[in-house]
Amino acid sequence: MTERVTIHSEGLALSGVIHRSAGPQAIVLTGPFTGVKEQVTGLYAERLAAEGFTTLAFDHRGFGESEGRPQHEDSQGKLADLRAAVSVLDGYRVALVGICLGGGYAMRAAATDPRVRAVAGIAGAYNSPRWFAERMGADAYRKALTAMIEGYDSFLPAVARDGEAAMPGEEPWAYYSAHTANWTNRVTRGSLHSLMTLDVLGVRPLLPPSLIVHGRRDDYCSPELAELMAADETVWLDSERHTDFYDAEAYVSPAVTATAEFLRRHG
Repeated sequence: MTERVTIHSEGLALSGVIHRSAGPQAIVLTGPFTGVKEQVTGLYAERLAAEGFTTLAFDHRGFGESEGRPQHEDSQGKLADLRAAVSVLDGYRVALVGICLGGGYAMRAAATDPRVRAVAGIAGAYNSPRWFAERMGADAYRKALTAMIEGYDSFLPAVARDGEAAMPGEEPWAYYSAHTANWTNRVTRGSLHSLMTLDVLGVRPLLPPSLIVHGRRDDYCSPELAELMAADETVWLDSERHTDFYDAEAYVSPAVTATAEFLRRHG
């Protein structure tokens, strides 16, 4: 059974879809940067519901059909949204599953919400300001943050095949230009500041049972950071592209299978 739900998070109404299953376990899904429930999280919600879990996919604040500052990444706000989504599933044994940027948010949310029994990240972004600064150089990192703050309220494209964008290049363009329902191709520059200052690695000691599914090659979400996250279990797949985990059956199916098996044991 599928139903539309409204999640109330800090005075904002968020739009979600629940797939009901008969079992006692449920999953809240969170997904890619700028993503909406009609894209990656919706697909995984359907596939995990077919595995016997009740699933909830929703639009975070500011995106899709939800209220909030339009097209702005609010890290603390998104964590509040996940707490509110877990509350909607009261009575279930709840796990969090995040894909892409949602992998990092799922880990952070699970580390600070004891109601969450287990967590899984699929092709996840396990951001670390220290890691960024070490690779960019501290001066370059601070200069980049300064530019993001100076243009905080201005917009840029979320994706573009050529030219400036939050996610530039053919790979994100190919996926998002083909999946436009309730999705808008723009995002604030301040959103990039949120991404570059979000620390996921630091919550590792606080996690419940954790799983990472990641591609050995990923140009958008670092395999090195996935390894440094040191989940209780890690499954490596021989994908070529980050977006293989968005809709390519050869990678979505093993990711769903690994996640379902892990959550049955630990959820």
